[in-house]
Amino acid sequence: MTQASPDPLATSGLVVVDKPAGMTSHDVIGRLRRIFHTRRVGHAGTLDPLATGVLIVGINRGTKFLTHLVAATKSYQATIRLGMATTTDDAEGAEISRADTTHLTDDDITAALSQFIGRIMQRPAAVSAIKIDGKRAHERVRAGESITIPAREVTISQLTPTGFDHHDEFIDMNITVDCSSGTYIRSIARDLGEVLHVGGHITALRRTAVGNFTLADTRTLTQLETNPHLSLSLDQTLTRCYPTLAITEAEATALSLGQWLPARGLDGTHAAVSPDGRSIALVKETGNRLATVFVARPATLT
Repeated sequence: MTQASPDPLATSGLVVVDKPAGMTSHDVIGRLRRIFHTRRVGHAGTLDPLATGVLIVGINRGTKFLTHLVAATKSYQATIRLGMATTTDDAEGAEISRADTTHLTDDDITAALSQFIGRIMQRPAAVSAIKIDGKRAHERVRAGESITIPAREVTISQLTPTGFDHHDEFIDMNITVDCSSGTYIRSIARDLGEVLHVGGHITALRRTAVGNFTLADTRTLTQLETNPHLSLSLDQTLTRCYPTLAITEAEATALSLGQWLPARGLDGTHAAVSPDGRSIALVKETGNRLATVFVARPATLT
């Protein structure tokens, strides 16, 4: 009996990490490179060192899928401190200004917060990963440059206060947020503080979901060090993120070679799955053709 060949994608897929506070997303990548014994590790959606929660990481060929990751929405839990503005719009920055908050009621704050719900123009935080002339904004700021990042449209579908804590000098407000990718929660804190004329910044931030990946999918770095394994194989990743299209073995071979198939009336991108359950490629109709968007299992894969 001929022994089946090992799956060349056995070590490729996604790891969904519960990022700890105090580490950059790049720090997490470094740890995972050692844990999984590969240099081919990358992440989708940077989290600040202050932030914790869902960080999606590609391993080996999973890194090539990251640009096709459907993550139009993200969810967060955060604490906004009103009464102080900082250089970074979070607790890691230096204090810029301080103001009395004793005149503010919970209703005042909630009313002001409501104006940030819906499609809005938001100015990203200056200390961010956005590139300006090829260089990250946070690198320019930390080099002493003064920069202004143009506002961009984002959508905030939910912005709900879940508790208020009034201190002598500050007001801490816990919120939950559902928003489009590219939204800065730090910017919400900054802008709310400006509207209320007291300043504001983030003191805690936890990402609870990226698309359909949630905290329930995550594992800590400690857990991964003890038992390193993928959260989802590349086969599982494609079918988790896209509707599936059943294909024949002959069609699977054609797609693995980058060839196109006849159109069949599909709407949007689908994961083409062979009879044995392998996710061969992401496909999308163009004219009368069903063409590959991403080939997970190219014929050249060994």
